[in-house]
Amino acid sequence: MSVERCLLLATVAVWAAVLSWEDCRTRRLPNLWTVGGAAVALVFRLGYGGLPCLLDGFAAAAVCGAFLLPPFLMRGAGGGDVKMLFAAGAIVGWDRVFRLLWATSLAGVVFGIVLLAVGALDGARLVYGLRCLFDWRFDRKAAAAALPPKDDARARIPFSVPIAVGVLVALLGK
Repeated sequence: MSVERCLLLATVAVWAAVLSWEDCRTRRLPNLWTVGGAAVALVFRLGYGGLPCLLDGFAAAAVCGAFLLPPFLMRGAGGGDVKMLFAAGAIVGWDRVFRLLWATSLAGVVFGIVLLAVGALDGARLVYGLRCLFDWRFDRKAAAAALPPKDDARARIPFSVPIAVGVLVALLGK
């Protein structure tokens, strides 16, 4: 592995670790680190490979941002998650974007199951959503009133952790 690649991995690992720590602690991702990470990645791409490299990173970032846009619009993901995945797409580029999305999705499922298993995540909203989809007799209004508040930390997954795993897997792959 080249020195440049090792430096990139170390830098991205620190960036992802800081964001993951902050998200686990406060359930918020600071714009300075998410938008700043995207800006640094795109400026680096411009300086490293010119306009084609910049456009490659921006296309990957746009696909990644669009990937989380539907969950964001349905209030299933936060804006910080969308911005962090956008930045991750800018970092990995077009040739690794689908590996990033696959690894992030898989890590998200595993992370969610682990959080449910250890009791760090309340599964009431998941059960409510599944019942709404598959049980036509389900009383949605009464069940919605009994759900825990959305701002409760146990009701939200810190999705920066799966994004961090995804970006590192994408960068480590060939």
